[in-house]
Amino acid sequence: MDTDNNYNQIFSKRTKSLTITIINELSDVPYSDKISNIRKQIFRSASSTASNYRAMCRARSLKEKYSKICIVVEEADETLFWLELIDELNLLEVERVKNLLKEADEIVKATSSYKKKLSEDLKRINNQL
Repeated sequence: MDTDNNYNQIFSKRTKSLTITIINELSDVPYSDKISNIRKQIFRSASSTASNYRAMCRARSLKEKYSKICIVVEEADETLFWLELIDELNLLEVERVKNLLKEADEIVKATSSYKKKLSEDLKRINNQL
């Protein structure tokens, strides 16, 4: 159980760090109609990923944990989508967005994998009933 808590702390910090980095990187981009909506949406999805991951770590049941991780996966994938748009619209320097894309992609993959594990755990418990 100690390993799970350590992993959750590390991953909670990673999702929060990505949010902070996105906010810092995009806050410096001058206002335009092109960036306005994207900035608002990615700030929301990135912060939702971090806050829901944190909530998932404090879940009171496996069902609640699964519910939260589903939100995390959805919001992390949306963050990845917005980063892809930022990249394709050349709103940030290539190297800056490349690092953000890599981290967001790793978060999507890791949370998707954890979602699958929790789903299997729920099925196993339901089959035992």
